[in-house]
Amino acid sequence: MNVLVVKANNRPASEGVSSRMYDVFMDNIGSDVNVKTFDVFKEDMPYFGQDFFDAMQKSAQAEELNDIEQRILTAANKAMDAFLDADIVVFAFPLWNKTIPAPLQTFIDYIYRAGVTFKYTEEGPQGLVPEKKVIILNARGGVYSTPEMAPSEMSVNYVRMIMNFFGIEDIEEVIIEGHNMYPDKAQEIVEDGMKHVEEMAQSLEKVRV
Repeated sequence: MNVLVVKANNRPASEGVSSRMYDVFMDNIGSDVNVKTFDVFKEDMPYFGQDFFDAMQKSAQAEELNDIEQRILTAANKAMDAFLDADIVVFAFPLWNKTIPAPLQTFIDYIYRAGVTFKYTEEGPQGLVPEKKVIILNARGGVYSTPEMAPSEMSVNYVRMIMNFFGIEDIEEVIIEGHNMYPDKAQEIVEDGMKHVEEMAQSLEKVRV
């Protein structure tokens, strides 16, 4: 079983709750699981844009790429290969400013590719990787699980929507929320969440893909 953990928080675990979630997950995953980390803050990942499209076109025509085109094509292929090789993909990230960290957006831009993770049909888009399982580990200081706040949450909702678009329906979540909103309960909230992270990691030993 191949597990890819996409780490998208560069704050130390003592300050970033989702960074600690990543650490706890990695500490509790079974030894029989082949796990790799893709740290989006440490990878060389130029922003997705015209350079990517130019690189794809030149590559298809066997033309020479300039430096930025080579960098972005190499980065995009590395992300795609890591994603496709995994049976289970774990996303560990915070809610920052109502959305996901920019490097995680770049990672998703890299793997959002027609003909690879989805395709267009006469009936509409169709996901091409439905066999994968996704685990979302997310932390947010406020409370967004209420009906009033849920529409403002654009991190977990976004990642889940993209994975559904790729055809993935097996998605599980561990979300820690409210620790900044309720500082008197912060330790209890975080510790309870970490227990769920432990259980999620340990449960992978029982999964057969």
